[in-house]
Amino acid sequence: MAKAWLAAGIFAMLVSLAGCRNSPAPEDKAVHDPTDGWLGRWNGPEGTFLQLSKTGDQYVVVIQDLDGPKRFAGFVEGKRIRFERDGKTEYISAGDGEATGMKWLVDKKDCLLTKKGEGWCRG
Repeated sequence: MAKAWLAAGIFAMLVSLAGCRNSPAPEDKAVHDPTDGWLGRWNGPEGTFLQLSKTGDQYVVVIQDLDGPKRFAGFVEGKRIRFERDGKTEYISAGDGEATGMKWLVDKKDCLLTKKGEGWCRG
């Protein structure tokens, strides 16, 4: 019985110490943004695409639509990327083909989108 209480006490101490870790330094954050897995090219219908690259803590967002490519500065905001287009704040977020609202992408599982009707997928 004493061993069980000792084990429970050690476990409780370890759990409480786990909460005392320091938060990562700002330079560590840039390396571990959840959106870093989105880097590269994402394809949409009719030759459209989204290309994401990163320099420091800023993303370079290139959106190729039917009018040609446009380049934007993007910034991580939680689990999405924020950018300004035509004077409006927009967000790139993860979803699936169905979330894009585009019949050409409906069967895809790994996609990014800004809004219904604008999306790009991998695979």
